[in-house]
Amino acid sequence: MDWYSVVVIILFFFNFTFAGLIIFIERKDATATWAWLMILFLVPYVGLILYIFLGQNLTRRRLFNWEGVQKVGIVDRISEQMIQLRDKSFSFNNNTVDRYRDLIYMHLVNNDAVLTKGNAIDIFHDGQDKFDQLIDDIRAANHHIHLQYYIFRNDELGKKIIYELTEKAKQGVSVRVLYDELGSRKLRRKHFKSLADAGGKIGVFFPSKVSLINIRLNYRNHRKLVIIDGEIGYVGGFNIGDEYLGKSEKFGYWRDTHLRIRGEAVDPMQTRFILDWNQASKSEPIQYDPAYFPDKDHLGNAAIQMVSSGPDSPYEQIKNGYIKLIFEAEESIYIQTPYFIPDKSLLDAVQIASLSGKDVRVMIPNKPDHPFVYWATYSHIGQILETGARVFIYEGGFIHSKNVVIDGKICSVGTANIDMRSFKLNFEINAFIYDIETSGRVVSDFMEDMNHSVELTLAMYKRRSKYIRFKESISRLLSPVL
Repeated sequence: MDWYSVVVIILFFFNFTFAGLIIFIERKDATATWAWLMILFLVPYVGLILYIFLGQNLTRRRLFNWEGVQKVGIVDRISEQMIQLRDKSFSFNNNTVDRYRDLIYMHLVNNDAVLTKGNAIDIFHDGQDKFDQLIDDIRAANHHIHLQYYIFRNDELGKKIIYELTEKAKQGVSVRVLYDELGSRKLRRKHFKSLADAGGKIGVFFPSKVSLINIRLNYRNHRKLVIIDGEIGYVGGFNIGDEYLGKSEKFGYWRDTHLRIRGEAVDPMQTRFILDWNQASKSEPIQYDPAYFPDKDHLGNAAIQMVSSGPDSPYEQIKNGYIKLIFEAEESIYIQTPYFIPDKSLLDAVQIASLSGKDVRVMIPNKPDHPFVYWATYSHIGQILETGARVFIYEGGFIHSKNVVIDGKICSVGTANIDMRSFKLNFEINAFIYDIETSGRVVSDFMEDMNHSVELTLAMYKRRSKYIRFKESISRLLSPVL
C-alpha cells in the first residue's frame, strides 16, 4: 500500500470518528448535528477543518463557565427585585410596564436583568451624528470612559476616537478600551501606543494563541458598549470604522440604530462591561468602586432591562425575549435586521402571529455583506411571506439595525441579529424598552424607512430565478452553522 492510500485511510478514519463525536457533542441540537454530518460526508476533509474552525461545543463549557460571577454593582438590586416580584409587592410604575410583567420576570430571574426606571433615551440612525455626540461626551468625561466594540478599525474614525481617548487619559481620566480580536482582526496593540503611554488600558477579548492568526471563529464578543462617568451609556449596532459613516463604496449609506441612555439603565451596562473586561483582562480586573455607579437623577420615563446572552449561558435569553414579545403582540410586529435566519421556534412564532392576523413586517438589506447568510435570509423570508407577513427590502443603503417593536408600546434594540450565531455563539446585549414614546419613535423610523424600500410580495418571490433558488437551498442547509 502506497503512502497516499495510507493518508486517505487515516483521514477517512478521523472524519468518520469526528462524525460520531458530533452526534454526542451536538446532541441537544438535532438541526445543527445533521448540518454538520452533511458537510462532513459531502466534503469529508474540508468539513473536518471547517468543524475545527466553526464547531459549536468542543470547548464551550470549559472556556466560558462564568456561573456564580457576581454582577458587580447591581447584586442587591437583583435580589431585592426578585423578592418583590415573588411576593407581588413590586411596583411596575405604569400600566405599560405592568402589561409585560411576565417578560420582566423572565429576564430578571433567568438573566439577572434588573428593571430600571426613569431613563432618557436618544436614538441615532446616522453614524456621523452618533459619533459626533459620542466624541462630545468623551470630551466632557471627568472620571472614567469604558469603551467596548466588536469592530474597531484603525482608519480615520478609529484614529480620531483613539486621539480623543488619549487626550482624556492625559487629563487623568481612567480610560479602558475592550475590543474583540476577530472582529478587529487588523487592529494591533501598537495602534493604542499613545493611549497606553498616557495611562489608558487596552483589553482584547478571546485572543488567539497563535500570533496574527485567530482560528477561533466562534464565541466572539459582538457587544458595543460605552459607559462614561457611570452617567451615560451607549448601546446598539454601530461599530467604529469609516464604513459606519457611509464612506464604503460597497455599502453606501449605513443605516443603523444606536441608543444613548441616561438613567438607572447605565448601571447594568456598566456591570456588563466590567464582567467582560475582567474575563478578557484577568491580570488587571476592575474592582467595585461607587464612582462607577453614581446616584442617578430621574431624567425620563423609560423603563429598561439590559438583557445579555452568550455561550456562557444555557439559555438564549435575547431570542427567548423576542419570542415572548411576539406572542404578546395584539396588533403589530415590526422587525429590522440585516440577517433573518431564525431557528424553528422563532420562525414558528413569527408565522403564528402572521397567521393570526397580526401586522407583521420585516425589513432586510438589499445587498449581502455575507453571501451565504443573505441567501439563507431570503429563503426564510419566503416562508413568512406564505403566511401573510410583509417584507421590505431597504434601498437607501445598507440597513444594519437590530430592532423589534411590538404594538408601538415595547421594543428591543441592541446588538443581536436574528440568526443562530447571535443567539447561541456570540456575546450580545439588547435593551428591552417598556415605553410608548420610545417605541413610537422606532415605529415612525420604520415607516420612514419604508419610503426608501421596495416591498417584496409573494408573487415577486415566486418569480425568482432557478439560480437564486439553488443558492437559497444550499444556504438554508448551512444556516444552522452560519
